[in-house]
Amino acid sequence: MKVVLASASPARLSVLRAAGIDPAVEIADLDEDALLDGMPDASPATKVTMLASAKATTIARRIAGTVPEAVVIGCDSMLHIDGELVGKPGTAERAAQRWRAMAGGRGELVTGHAVLRTADGDIDRAAEGHAVTGVRFAEPDPAELAAYVGTGEPLVVAGAFTLDGLGGWFVEGIDGDPSNVIGISLPLTRKLLAAVGVRVTDLWKRD
Repeated sequence: MKVVLASASPARLSVLRAAGIDPAVEIADLDEDALLDGMPDASPATKVTMLASAKATTIARRIAGTVPEAVVIGCDSMLHIDGELVGKPGTAERAAQRWRAMAGGRGELVTGHAVLRTADGDIDRAAEGHAVTGVRFAEPDPAELAAYVGTGEPLVVAGAFTLDGLGGWFVEGIDGDPSNVIGISLPLTRKLLAAVGVRVTDLWKRD
């Protein structure tokens, strides 16, 4: 069975590879801002799960007619902090502003997951859910913050931080699943795979 990751995130790909799965990567070109604008009153969990489902569905429909059987995994992460749901800052100014606001505080990294199974040219089964991990942030001094923002890393990741990269120096601790903070919850993904009739151990790479 072909496994496809519907995400451009190198961190998600790295987590899956380290856990024994080497998926193909397909990127869904979606207007995420427009999708979020269409559900302003939805909960953080609903928003990220909807985005994950949209990504997975786009890719599943793209490959369904060309791959006999596949599992498509879609994810989307955002940071919920101070009552606000924030994604990738995009600019150095916004990344620095985000860090000044969250330094010394605590947020929740919320990741939506969608697993779709395709067969006979169509989406056969689907399962979705979300995972939440608490994150406690350190207080980098101005020089450290400037250096971190200068690397460009926080500009392109949800919440302007990473756990598995340079941002890990500025995370005091987490409460919950660490793989979820990196971008894909292995425990939740295993359960969603089971819900569509796939045992995760059957997907592990064989030497």
